[in-house]
Amino acid sequence: MDLMQQFRDMRKKQEAYSYVMSVVGWDSQTEAPRGTFPRRADMLGLISAELFKLSTSQEYQDAVYGLFERLDELDDLSAREIKRAKKELDKVVKIPENEYVEYGKLVNLSQRLWEDAKANNDWDSFKGNLAKLIEFNRKFVKYYDPVSPAYNVLLDDFEEGMTMELYDEFFGTLKRDLVPFVRQVLKEGKPLKNDFTLNSFDPEKQKEFCDYLIDVLDFNRDHGLMKESVHPFTWNTHPSDVRFTTRYLENFVFSSIFAAIHELGHATYEQQVDPKWTDTELSGGASMGVHESQSRFYENVLGRSKAFWEAHYPKFQELFPEETKGISLDDFHRATNKVEASFIRVEADELTYPMHIMIRYEIERMLFSDELEVDQLPEVWNQKMVEYLGIEPKTDSEGVLQDVHWSAGLYGYFPTYALGSAYAAQFYYKMKEDLDIDELVRTNNIKAINAWLQEHIHQYGKSKTPKELLLDVTGEEFDPQYYVKYLKEKYSALYL
Repeated sequence: MDLMQQFRDMRKKQEAYSYVMSVVGWDSQTEAPRGTFPRRADMLGLISAELFKLSTSQEYQDAVYGLFERLDELDDLSAREIKRAKKELDKVVKIPENEYVEYGKLVNLSQRLWEDAKANNDWDSFKGNLAKLIEFNRKFVKYYDPVSPAYNVLLDDFEEGMTMELYDEFFGTLKRDLVPFVRQVLKEGKPLKNDFTLNSFDPEKQKEFCDYLIDVLDFNRDHGLMKESVHPFTWNTHPSDVRFTTRYLENFVFSSIFAAIHELGHATYEQQVDPKWTDTELSGGASMGVHESQSRFYENVLGRSKAFWEAHYPKFQELFPEETKGISLDDFHRATNKVEASFIRVEADELTYPMHIMIRYEIERMLFSDELEVDQLPEVWNQKMVEYLGIEPKTDSEGVLQDVHWSAGLYGYFPTYALGSAYAAQFYYKMKEDLDIDELVRTNNIKAINAWLQEHIHQYGKSKTPKELLLDVTGEEFDPQYYVKYLKEKYSALYL
């Protein structure tokens, strides 16, 4: 058997184990009874151990390292795939198996522990597990890259090629060119004429409206579905099976709507990846930043546009006739773009959102540079909220405990949210050259927008790097000024 076939066969076996763990993970976050988790952690530990053996077997190592030595004999896409496989293998083979399995169990237990800690505003019950998760990640990084700064290695995991230096430059641009504008809008912006956003809206009717949005955004129901979870997320194993969640808050109707649209953006991306990448290292979205560009595009550029609500406000009024009485289309549209300093990232408005990401980036940077201990997190979090948004959380649930990412061991992920928003703006200005976006949205022809995104971005999976993709689509290198321009244009018109 040649090495490439050996590599392909081993990859498929790994994918099968990953599939089982992924399906169980979906169940864990959507409907599994609480009492199942200790047993579930044990069973997943065993499956994880088997996956570890497959992923580090001599047979697999021989295939990957053997092919890496012959890169010049491979076509470009195969070479990219082997480079990715080697990068991942280099990490895994240097982690002791018992620690890998122990970490998997810890993550599985920590996510439910975090849910309880958040619900009960109980930081002390979670901080011990969080400290262990962070220590594991520090240790793992040293195993496979003892030279590079730990946080650089973690950042590269989520956005290939990104470093603290590049993110510092990006966030520095936002601090210089955007933060003063955000402060101006918060201070001088015209208030909403009719602020109904925190009134009571029946969650069951919210579910009906979110279900309606699935068809509005032309999501393929044969290959996906929507459920409810504590923290909205998108899950996928293949373009034929892509699922997402939202959450329903009676006193914040926009939470469910825009979480659903956001996750639909992620899910549409995954549905539109070319299936030819299946069981290869090139399947799935190009990067977390590119992925986030798609979800933020759907949520903010499409979902918060006047054209979108010209088309769909009548349906909302039909479901909520009493709640929308006296609220004009203009009032409703401005409310969807309400700007205020708020505590919760996932419910933050588009303009203040990057401030929330800066806070998390700076905290993670300090944690992995040994400038901050876990015990100090609530205090430092609150200090940075005051610094960037002028407000201080009253509880840890609306502060340091609000996000799922740290309980899942996802360190270095947060910065991609702001980066993705900036990518989205650059893609948006390019798309405007080809399509009349507002007219397509107004006439409910999202299919044409999905087709453009599939042609230019989605189909390629990971076969292009973020840098290559951005250059191929827009003809330019990454330029955060498009993001600054987009936000200033939109919110000056709405608020100043």
